Amino acid sequence: MKIGVDLGGTKIEVIAIDDNGKEHFRKRIATPQGDYDKTLDAIRNLIDECETALTLRNKCSVGIGTPGTISPVTGLMQNSNSVCLIGKPFQVDIEAKLKRQVKVANDANCFALSEVIDGAAKGFSSVFGI
Repeated sequence: MKIGVDLGGTKIEVIAIDDNGKEHFRKRIATPQGDYDKTLDAIRNLIDECETALTLRNKCSVGIGTPGTISPVTGLMQNSNSVCLIGKPFQVDIEAKLKRQVKVANDANCFALSEVIDGAAKGFSSVFGI
C-alpha cells in the first residue's frame, strides 16, 4: 500500500492505493494557513488516520507533492506559494514526524508524471504540463 499526499495552499489531500492502483482511502482537509508546524502535524494526522483505517501491520510508503521545490544545495524549501514552507527543511521535518523516509517532489512535476503514467499523456515521448 502506498500513500500519496497532495500538499496545497488551501488543502491537503491524502490517498492510499494498492499496487494495482485501486484506491482504499481518501481524505481532504484545509491547509493550516501560514503555520509550518501545524501543516506538518496535519499531514502526520492524515497519514495516521489513513493507516489506522486500513488496519495494516506495517507503515505505508509515503510520497508528497509540494508547492515549490527542495533545494539540492541547502535541503530547504524554495519557490513555494505556501510561504510558511520557504526556507524550512520540509523533508527532514516531515520524515522526523512520520518516523520514516518520505519522497518529496514538486506538485507540478508529480502532475505531469501522473499524466504520462496513466493519463492524457500516456504513450507520448515528450510532455509539458502547465
